[in-house]
Amino acid sequence: MEADIDHVLITEEQLGAKVRELGARLTEDYDGKVPILIGALNGATLFMSDLVRACRILLSIDFIAVSSYGSGTRSSGVVRILKDLDRNIEGRHVLIVEDIVDTGLTLSYLIESLSARQPASIKICALLDKAERRVANVPLDYTGFQIPDEFVVGYGLDYDDLYRNLPYIGVLKPELYRG
Repeated sequence: MEADIDHVLITEEQLGAKVRELGARLTEDYDGKVPILIGALNGATLFMSDLVRACRILLSIDFIAVSSYGSGTRSSGVVRILKDLDRNIEGRHVLIVEDIVDTGLTLSYLIESLSARQPASIKICALLDKAERRVANVPLDYTGFQIPDEFVVGYGLDYDDLYRNLPYIGVLKPELYRG
């Protein structure tokens, strides 16, 4: 598995420090509120798990699964909800937790869908921002790292549902996903 990585983009130590920093900011910004953190499955699970432990406030969690990729490396632009929320978010402060935002199409769809449920607020926390690929204008309230337009895996991010368990963010060797 490690041999499939061209180079490490973000180390395990850098990830840990950034998650603690984001957790401290969320603790301060949501003081006195009880937000619901909504993790985008499956990619955000590791990030969200670490993030909620770094927050020192009352909060609840839920998960939603949306897809626009299939088994490819580029967004198809067609978004499908594969698993909806288990909780009502009406009147709640919602924080969507994403692993990566590139085109923004999936996130834009998700914001629109969740806004219709009348939450008190919606904010976005993304571990990785691939801004140069942005097509839809989506507001990122909390961002871990700006990254170049390279195909990354690890720390929850995958290629064909593999490599999620790497403890760092690495760039996958192109020959592994280019036909």
